[in-house]
Amino acid sequence: MAYQEILYTVDDRVAVITLNRPERMNSFNLRLRQDVVAALKAADSDPDVRVVVIKGAGGKAFSAGYDIKETAIAKDRTLDDWRAILGEEFQFCRSPWDCSKPVIAQIDGHCLAGGLEFALMCDFRYCSDASVFGVVETRFSNGILMLAMPWVVGQLSREKIFTGDTFGADEAMRIGLVNRVFQKADLESETMRIAKRMSRVARACLTWNKRAINQTYAAMGFNSALQYGFEACVMMDATETPEYKAFNALRVEQGLGAALKHLKESFAPFE
Repeated sequence: MAYQEILYTVDDRVAVITLNRPERMNSFNLRLRQDVVAALKAADSDPDVRVVVIKGAGGKAFSAGYDIKETAIAKDRTLDDWRAILGEEFQFCRSPWDCSKPVIAQIDGHCLAGGLEFALMCDFRYCSDASVFGVVETRFSNGILMLAMPWVVGQLSREKIFTGDTFGADEAMRIGLVNRVFQKADLESETMRIAKRMSRVARACLTWNKRAINQTYAAMGFNSALQYGFEACVMMDATETPEYKAFNALRVEQGLGAALKHLKESFAPFE
C-alpha cells in the first residue's frame, strides 16, 4: 500500500511506522490517521512481524496532537456531527491497543494532547531526555478524546489533566507515564534493541499475552471508562465555553500563533 503521511518499514521482525509530517509537528490529519490504521493492520497480519514501533519524524515531536487547522470548529455542527467526527478519531487512537502485537511508542520531543493520548494506547513508551508531555488541550477548553491517563498513572493524572501543565521526561518517568528514558542520541538504538529482543519471543506468546492483559483491563471496566470519556469529549467539544470562544476568535481573526500567545499569557502569572 502507498502511504502519504507515514513511512513504513520492516526490519528483522520489527515494523517501524514513522509519522512523517515534521513541518506540522507530526500532527494528526485525516490522511495520517488513515495511514496509521492501515499500517497497523498490515503489521498485524504480517507473519514476519512480531513487534511494532511508532515514532515521529524530524526529532522535534512524536506528535503535537490533532491538526488544529483541520479540526477548527464549524458553527453548524450538531451533536451527532461531533460524535461522528470524534468517533473516527477515537478508533484511530485505539488502533495500537487493538493491534494483537506489542506496540512501542518511541517519543522524542513534544508529545502533546492527542499525541499523548495516542502514545498512552501503545503498550510501552520509551522517550528521550528531551521529551515534553502535556494534556494541553484542556487549556483551550477541548475535551480529552481518549482518557487513558488515569489507567496508566492513576490519581496523579488529575493534576496533569486539570492544569494542562507540560512536563519533561524525568517527571514522566517518576509518575510511570513512560517505561524508560534514554539520552536523545541513544533513543533509536535502545528502542530497537529492546524491540528486537522482544521479537525473539514466540509470536503466539506475544499475542496471547497481550490479549490476556487487555482482557484484564476490560474486566476492570477499561472499555466502558473510555467510552464515557469519549461521550464527555463530544459534549465538551460541542460546547462553546467563553474560554474557547476567546481562543477560537483569535485563531480565526489573527491566526493560530496569536491564539496560542494569548493562551500562554493567560497562564504565565501562575506558572
